[in-house]
Amino acid sequence: MIGDDPLNIIITGVGGQGNVVASRIIASAAVNEGLYVSVGEIYGASQRGGAVTSYVRLSGEMQYGPIIPRGMAHIIIGFEPIESLRAIGNFGSKKTRAIINPRPIYPVDVLSGTLEYPPVEEVLKAIKELVYGVQVIEATELAKKAGDAVMQNIVMVGCVVGSGLIPIEIETTKEIIKESFAKERVEANLKAFKSGVGEIKGRKAV
Repeated sequence: MIGDDPLNIIITGVGGQGNVVASRIIASAAVNEGLYVSVGEIYGASQRGGAVTSYVRLSGEMQYGPIIPRGMAHIIIGFEPIESLRAIGNFGSKKTRAIINPRPIYPVDVLSGTLEYPPVEEVLKAIKELVYGVQVIEATELAKKAGDAVMQNIVMVGCVVGSGLIPIEIETTKEIIKESFAKERVEANLKAFKSGVGEIKGRKAV
């Protein structure tokens, strides 16, 4: 059962963070739950750490187009602080709930000293002022504990599924994860997913 129909989800970050994998897992789990699902992506210079934004739209009634209108995101899953703020500026509102990984990914201009990355605390403060609710999840650290920092995307999937904000069951998502990775990677990714579920369930709901 979906409260907002369609339910509009944005996953945002930079190239190499696993946005597309995360969106496909959520979308596949939703299909297995009997929902109509539309998925779309917008890529920046992803090979050079450019922005990558994935759209996932879930409906119990009909098939919608994949692109989410401005200001109409119900949930924003942010893998990187600045990209999260950018997505919220374009698609968020006071009805939006956000789950954010606060670990910055510095672009080349910042690493070279041409530009300065703003303090993460200021970025998170700006995000909190723009949305209904936000959970800041140290997904990279949780992924490291699960075995590999790159699995922060799977930790974040665990967070959004465990939060109850989307109509997808934990067990359904675990089955999709089992199907999505090579056999030798399944156990680590399930561990990352479970850590995200456990982290969000131990918090006050957004």
